[in-house]
Amino acid sequence: MILEAKNLGKTFTIDSRRISVLDDVSLAVAAGEAVVINGRSGSGKSTLLTLLSGLDKPSAGRVLIQGVDITDLSEDRLAPLRNRTFGFVFQSFHLVPSLTALENITFPAELRGDPEAGRRSEELLRRVELWERRDNHPAQLSGGEKQRVAICRALINRPAILFADEPTGNLDSISGETILDLLLDLRREHNSALVLVTHSPEIARRADRVLLLMDGRLE
Repeated sequence: MILEAKNLGKTFTIDSRRISVLDDVSLAVAAGEAVVINGRSGSGKSTLLTLLSGLDKPSAGRVLIQGVDITDLSEDRLAPLRNRTFGFVFQSFHLVPSLTALENITFPAELRGDPEAGRRSEELLRRVELWERRDNHPAQLSGGEKQRVAICRALINRPAILFADEPTGNLDSISGETILDLLLDLRREHNSALVLVTHSPEIARRADRVLLLMDGRLE
């Protein structure tokens, strides 16, 4: 398995009260598999994604990536791992406003010193039919175009795992369907595992597997 979570728990303390968000969650994802984490708002979906991707640390349990336990790694060791092994697609895009579409995509590969960064950025932009928009900044792009740029940025380093948090949540139905098609197609082309958080039944129907999260526990 490329990704394993073992007995994950997450609690927060607010005004001396301990609030449990996740409780004893275990799962495994294989290379190339598309897994949807479904559930109502407040069920812990986004929290689980941040733990699986190393953006936050669990209160209990372990996370293993390609057999390596990342739970207790320092930020200095986690940062290059995330850049090299993970790709992230968020509902709110998280593009850098001062960079062009092409520069937003190229940036993660340049951080690695990848000499092929420019060539692969061009390939990805052409693949999503945005090469003519390469010099536009995020403010000059539509929501669907921004999300396509964000997907290209997530894939530039050929990640083993692609994490997506409500990637169609801010888009109209037509743009959302286009983005979903693109995510699934590129996941197959790159053989990346896709872990996608959503409450959308349409997206869930197209996954290889659906995990239902209710009140912090997998059903």
